[in-house]
Amino acid sequence: MTTGTHSPWRTIHAQNCHCGWDHSIPPVGRVTSGETLTFQCQDAAGGHFTSTSTAADIATMNPDGINPVTGPVYVEGAEPGDALKVTIEEFKPSGFGWSAIIPGFGLLADQFPDPHLHLWRYDTAANKPAVFNSHASVPLKPFAGTIGVALAEPGRHDIIPPRRTGGNLDIRDLSAGTELWLPVEVAGALFSVGDTHAAQGDGEVCGTAIESAMDITVKLDLVKGAAPRFPRFSTRGPVTRHLDSAGYEATTGVGPDLMSAARDAVSGMIDHLCSWRGLTAEDAYVLCSVCGDLRISEVVDAPNWVVSFYFPRIVFE
Repeated sequence: MTTGTHSPWRTIHAQNCHCGWDHSIPPVGRVTSGETLTFQCQDAAGGHFTSTSTAADIATMNPDGINPVTGPVYVEGAEPGDALKVTIEEFKPSGFGWSAIIPGFGLLADQFPDPHLHLWRYDTAANKPAVFNSHASVPLKPFAGTIGVALAEPGRHDIIPPRRTGGNLDIRDLSAGTELWLPVEVAGALFSVGDTHAAQGDGEVCGTAIESAMDITVKLDLVKGAAPRFPRFSTRGPVTRHLDSAGYEATTGVGPDLMSAARDAVSGMIDHLCSWRGLTAEDAYVLCSVCGDLRISEVVDAPNWVVSFYFPRIVFE
């Protein structure tokens, strides 16, 4: 940790990272409630991919280095039963990102067994679309995919599954302006953040978003005795304005199992994009992951439920 004499916050550098939740990891710094910090975050592959990478490089990713998070930071006075309120202030994106179909991973892993890599260059102001190809561009909405505090249970916990203390939530609305409340389970909370994304659809269906390194500035406030059962958050305004202006294409899945219905809805959209826009199935799947939204439309009309998949038409405008 470094402290600038003229800076209103501190910077936690990217080399201070870990790839699993463990409350025995020594904190890289200590803060008091109300402090603002900037975390330098690596992408989900820890910088493995570069502008010259190909799909063959997917096989050489280090599985133990996936989703590095920067931290942990010890919050003075935090105790089990308290809440850590994380106000997400600002993102400074790097301008480079990647999306991938990783064999064995993703909602439709059985339908897409081969590796596929797409590299992105985007406006670092994060207010212009990222160009996918000559026909498609994706409006950006930077957010933190993995953000949380340490668990009470001892030992190392895998970074990939989300947990009651946060972690790999992959909620695209954890963007600038959002207030996230996390339950504290250990002294000091031990807050970490990483896995930053330039854009993602609800569901992250292929398993990756636009994975991109960036800096994130947050304010940490301790609220005594206010731990929620699970993470909760508040947004400061509409959450889909960056996608809404041109309407949507939507497909559905219907049946007694929500996961099967979700798969059917996404498969239907891939088929639709391939026939409507002439995309390859792989490109359609990746686009669905970075900008399309899975929604549960109804869970009351037994025995069948409805899941819908919304794809924003603005991508092709």
